[in-house]
Amino acid sequence: MPGEVHALLGENAAGKTTLMNILYGLYQPDEGEIYVKGKRVRIRSPADSIRLGIGMVHQSFRLIPVHTVWENVVLGLKEAGFVLNRKKLTDMVKKFCEEYGWNIDPNARVWQLSVGEKQQVELLKLLVRRAEVLILDEPTSVLTPQETKGLFKAIRTMAKSGKGIIFITHKLEEALEVSDRVTVMRKGRVVATKPTGEVTAEELANLMIGRPVLFKIEKPEVKKGGIVLEAKGLKVMGDRGVLALDGVNLCAHSGEIVGIAGIAGNGQEELMEALAGLRRVEAGKVFIDGEDVTNKGAGYLIGKGVSYIPPESTRWAIVRDMRLVENIALKFYRSRDFSGMLRIDWHKLFEFSRKLIDEYGIAAHSPSTLAGTLSGGNLQRVVLARELSATQDGKVPRLILAAYPTKGLDVAATEFVHSLLLKHRSMGSAIVFLSEDLEEIMMLSDRIVVISKGKVVGEFLSKEKTVEEVGMMMLKGSAA
Repeated sequence: MPGEVHALLGENAAGKTTLMNILYGLYQPDEGEIYVKGKRVRIRSPADSIRLGIGMVHQSFRLIPVHTVWENVVLGLKEAGFVLNRKKLTDMVKKFCEEYGWNIDPNARVWQLSVGEKQQVELLKLLVRRAEVLILDEPTSVLTPQETKGLFKAIRTMAKSGKGIIFITHKLEEALEVSDRVTVMRKGRVVATKPTGEVTAEELANLMIGRPVLFKIEKPEVKKGGIVLEAKGLKVMGDRGVLALDGVNLCAHSGEIVGIAGIAGNGQEELMEALAGLRRVEAGKVFIDGEDVTNKGAGYLIGKGVSYIPPESTRWAIVRDMRLVENIALKFYRSRDFSGMLRIDWHKLFEFSRKLIDEYGIAAHSPSTLAGTLSGGNLQRVVLARELSATQDGKVPRLILAAYPTKGLDVAATEFVHSLLLKHRSMGSAIVFLSEDLEEIMMLSDRIVVISKGKVVGEFLSKEKTVEEVGMMMLKGSAA
């Protein structure tokens, strides 16, 4: 409806994104009808969708980094004309920025912008095209608390101007805060649509997954053991050939979860890759249980009990054209339990894979199921099963490097991941945890390290700071 913020909730593979991709013209429906302003329409492409006043901001931004803000905004805009009037177009972008309280330089290159500013550019692209319905897919997943508040303010301004907003999220509290109405999907069907003021987070979660969910993480007291991981003065190059880490010091004890907080692109991912043996350390040292393992490589670190859940794990940690048993074997094929005399014991691996499928609740018929046929949430469970199960000597991982392990997961799957990490914490694993959700970091971690521009700018126990204080530290790049 015009002037309404409508939240869309559902488990992974519930059909939320598929439905929105149909409305945006990326997919074609097999059955059913679409009406815009009471008129039946057929949307064959995003061009049709935009013509009808429907726009979408995807989780992965569709921007050209080397172009300026105004160039990205007017790209493909008919009203811009054949010969571009730079002053007129930059003034237009400035006008929209002023209306929504955004401080963006139209002449700045997109690669120079923060994640929050890039999202604002995506919104500008829709606003200048006079979109009347804006679909926002998980818009807060990469934002700090301060940036999220700014986004919510902009959303309310858009709604007041008569625009309809579809807000896709897995964060129930955000849906309750910003929306006027909420729709819950389960297994491809709409199971409920209610005014936001008439439901609670607990009721929404129950509608989504059919059972109650614990929203508060129960973190039992665990006696911290000795140092498992120690990094001293790490300097690591990024993909652009400049320093991504500049003298980072970090340690993690047995039975401890260390959360890494920071705005995306400040060296967190490069840190995890260096600790996992996947990125070269230019200076400094990495120690595991007192042994210098600097630049020893991922294979050696696996043997030392290091488990790594990478960012975009369903892209980088899964071979979609291989069976589940083969994906699980990628880490264990050299283990004495599953190979010998130059041969892999596939019978044992099949039995082991069946055990993990049951234990981790993977929705697959058998270990022979092709990985590419599973949903993203189930693929994440496959990665977790492989990385968090017993290591080659039958022991639990000594060090778990978990980068965004709950990204894009629904509340039930997120609860499952949290329980796994806390279980391994109780069993004595040291865990380094990276998340884009600051509240999640605060709840799950024992100690938090804030990174900005490749340097540690703060370190404290999670109970010593508020979410707002940590968010401000991330934005300022210095201790609050």
